[in-house]
Amino acid sequence: MKAVFRCDASIQIGTGHVMRCLTLADALRSEGVESHFICREHAGHLLEVIAQRGYQSYGLPYIDQAQGSDEDVLEHASWLGATQKEDAKHCGKILQTLQPDWLIVDHYALDIFWESAMRSYCQKIMVIDDLADRSHDCDILLDQTFGRDVKNYLEWVPEHCQVLCGSKYALLRPEFAQWREYSLDRRKTGCLDHLLINLGGVDKDNVTTEILKGLQESALPEHCKITVIMGSTAPWIKSVKDQASLMRWQTEIKTGVSNIAEIMSNSDLAIGAAGSTSWERCCLGLPTIMLVLAENQKTIAHNLEQANAVFSIEVDLNLKSAIQKSIEYFVSQEPALVNMSHSASDILNGYGSTLVVKNMVNQYVQ
Repeated sequence: MKAVFRCDASIQIGTGHVMRCLTLADALRSEGVESHFICREHAGHLLEVIAQRGYQSYGLPYIDQAQGSDEDVLEHASWLGATQKEDAKHCGKILQTLQPDWLIVDHYALDIFWESAMRSYCQKIMVIDDLADRSHDCDILLDQTFGRDVKNYLEWVPEHCQVLCGSKYALLRPEFAQWREYSLDRRKTGCLDHLLINLGGVDKDNVTTEILKGLQESALPEHCKITVIMGSTAPWIKSVKDQASLMRWQTEIKTGVSNIAEIMSNSDLAIGAAGSTSWERCCLGLPTIMLVLAENQKTIAHNLEQANAVFSIEVDLNLKSAIQKSIEYFVSQEPALVNMSHSASDILNGYGSTLVVKNMVNQYVQ
């Protein structure tokens, strides 16, 4: 089989869409599937990262023209850097040459208008989504949100579409399942010796620096060490490093890491965003203070908090005070870390990528 991914990364979009597509591409490659990527050249794109992972990519020029003649202008239309019609025209030429078996679309600014235009260039279409807010023309729809139900998509997809919903389908790299047993075993004591801060690959609003400032007057144990992980394209790395140098605790800044599963497994508490890394932390049973950084993250945060898998904070509140209260909760409630670890680890086991690939292969051979 041959697969083509249409996804983007940028300062505004973040890196999550491309990274989860790379995870799926890796899983497909283990089954002998050849994958290609089509990405628009936004500021903060990841075309070099895609190439480093061994995949051929095709860059589309950034046009900065989201509004156009498309029948329905989507809420996230500005994320595309072109109109859907223009994007379809450019992608069609590439797909006509590649003739993929699967076209995999992970983009909030694309819908049935674009997908229907691509039908003649591929055998099957798969959509990765977590909004459930627009119509699609696809054969498989994947939404890895915890608590998401198939019925949320019945009005948005054709009758023949297979809808894969829920965190059991979360696209995680194999190392998370490999580190799971070790990670869960070391959490039995509920110690708080290592705090991990990771707000995704971009953190465009420099929330990480504000978190560090909030921690300064918190009840974080004196012996605790802090590790901050940022993407190599993050725009505020210097600001974060400057603040880290002022911290009372040993604070290390890491960028572009390749062993995130190992680092998470050796952390006792995380402060992180409600994006796709949520599923990585749950797989490893890592208790989390979860920050809601975007409207589309509220459902994830709410569902996980209801399951006692996270302690949720909305960043439009008093962030400094909220951080201090959340740290106080984990320090004062002795079993809190252990209980949350158990709840988080029940959300998923880390084999979602295998399940998704199995469904893709089964549908293709039918």
